[in-house]
Parts: sequence; structure tokens; C-alpha cells
Amino acid sequence: MGKGYRQGRLGEEIRRIVSELLIREIKDPRLSGIVTVSAVDVTEDGSYATIYITKLGSDVTEETGDDEKNDVLTAFKSAKGLIRREIGRQIKLRHVPDLSFKMDTSLEYGRHISKLIDELGIEKSEEKDE
Repeated sequence: MGKGYRQGRLGEEIRRIVSELLIREIKDPRLSGIVTVSAVDVTEDGSYATIYITKLGSDVTEETGDDEKNDVLTAFKSAKGLIRREIGRQIKLRHVPDLSFKMDTSLEYGRHISKLIDELGIEKSEEKDE
């Protein structure tokens, strides 16, 4: 079943709030570098929200290590109360969703696929106008 309109709006609002908190209030040294909220999935009943986090290394082409990922997740878990309180304050909800945090690995997967394609050595063919 597809994601409902309400869950999509709630997910976007939670993403916006968490992103603002990252910029203004959460001052954890484990969140150094570029840390972004890539997506938020909310269950149909609105009781749970999964927040997907992306951590970029100092170099965009560099992969983030497992220790760094664990540090980022630990930092978010320790700030969970602050994040939930701020969500409840900014969005008028009867029940604030329980938050879980996961690393978004889609960028790393995309880099891996791109690297595999490059290793194949297939050159891009130019289209000829006829």
C-alpha cells in the first residue's frame, strides 16, 4: 500500500525540524563534518518514524567508516529526547512518534555502482546526427 498524504507531510515536517536542530541546537562533536537528514518514513498510524541520516566524509568521494557511522547514530540516539520534544512543540500532535535512526547508504551504493561501471572500461558512445 502506498504512503498516505498525511504520513508524507508529517515526514517532511520532521525532516525539516531535525535539520534545523542539527544547524542550531545539537552541538555534539560526533556530528562533525557534513551530516544531513536524507529522508523520514512515518508509519501509517504515525506512532513510529525512521530518520535516515547521511554522513559525508571530508572528501565527497571518500566512504564513511563504520566507526564514524556508529558515532553519528549514537549522537542522534542521545539527542532523541530533545528531538522528540522539539517535534512535539512545533507540530501539534496528540502523540509524537517514537524515533529510530538509520544510516542512509544510498550514496555509497551509487558510488560503488559507478566504480564498477568505470572498471568495465566501456566508453560512452556519442550519438551522431543524421
